[in-house]
Amino acid sequence: MKIQTQSKKVNKAWLNDHVNDPWVKLAQKEGYRARAAYKLKEIDEALGLIRPGQVVVDLGSTPGAWSQYVRRRLAPAGRVEGAIVAVDILPMEPLDAVTFLHGDFREEAVLAQLEEVLAGRPVDVVVSDMAPNLSGVSSADAARIAHLVELAVDFSVHHLRPQGALVAKVFHGGAYDELVRLFRASFRQVKTFKPKASRDRSAETFLVGIGPKPVSDTV
Repeated sequence: MKIQTQSKKVNKAWLNDHVNDPWVKLAQKEGYRARAAYKLKEIDEALGLIRPGQVVVDLGSTPGAWSQYVRRRLAPAGRVEGAIVAVDILPMEPLDAVTFLHGDFREEAVLAQLEEVLAGRPVDVVVSDMAPNLSGVSSADAARIAHLVELAVDFSVHHLRPQGALVAKVFHGGAYDELVRLFRASFRQVKTFKPKASRDRSAETFLVGIGPKPVSDTV
């Protein structure tokens, strides 16, 4: 009974925070599906990553806020210039001009589908908001998180243009230092971001890798 009461208190507190969150209110006002859009927006505005005419891949796309932001960046005059391919293990409501693949990015068949849609086109930007279902066992969760980031890095170094970029969500603790080393080994330039739209208590941060190193140079 104690646990259930505590759980109800936590859920009520989270709901209260969510309803009163200024980023949630702004997302509702501006038509974004989630406050997460502003995390990518801040990173993009700082680095100028996303521009009309590009090919962008959105990994872990559901509910679609990042794809929405990318779409707006690719359509300054209302018509999308470029291509957006989104992938998620969860279903996502359709978005105009966004090709959505419903499947698990960890599976070879889904990667093959993604490559088929790209049809040999080099990718300009990969954005990854992928996160596993957490078990509460820190070592196991860290390994799951690291695996998803490693897959995003591997895909990026094989498919990005020479000046292309990967934006990936990571978490402090666990395998964070290892993932920073992986980024530094895989990209010519690496930056870290804690966007204002990330909740203060959240351990999430974002790694940005720009300019993938040749595959033979990575470790």
